[in-house]
Amino acid sequence: MPGVRDISADSFIAAYASHLKRSGKIEVPTWVDIVKTAAFKELAPYDPDWYYVRAAAIARHIYLRKDVGIGALAKLHGGRKRRGNRPSHHAPCSTSIQRRVCQSLEKIGVLEKTNNGGRRITQDGVRDLDRIATAVVEAAKEEEQEDEEEEDAEDDE
Repeated sequence: MPGVRDISADSFIAAYASHLKRSGKIEVPTWVDIVKTAAFKELAPYDPDWYYVRAAAIARHIYLRKDVGIGALAKLHGGRKRRGNRPSHHAPCSTSIQRRVCQSLEKIGVLEKTNNGGRRITQDGVRDLDRIATAVVEAAKEEEQEDEEEEDAEDDE
């Protein structure tokens, strides 16, 4: 059975984000349409579903590593701070957003807190993420078969 490690990050994150949006379980804060995701950013995200994408990325990251804190997640989703004519440096993203996403995932039972203040994935979360990964692999196989059938039909003509 394929797991989260067996598929590409972008395909899994897109599939899990759409699953989270369809399920409607995650409570999205009211400020998501106006907030910047980091102090070094100039604008808010263009994608209206960025909160679901961030939640999917965080869930995948915590799935792959056993125990992750908010600071590590902020470092992961950080980026380049442009400092004018001085050299650019890496800057972390907003820890408040990371914390809120983790709290949203805790409410639906995907994550849980650990004794040292970090977060880890629950058994229900592992099962949920593996189920989504399996669905992505099966969809890719079906797509591949359809493409082969179309090529065979073109070759026959």
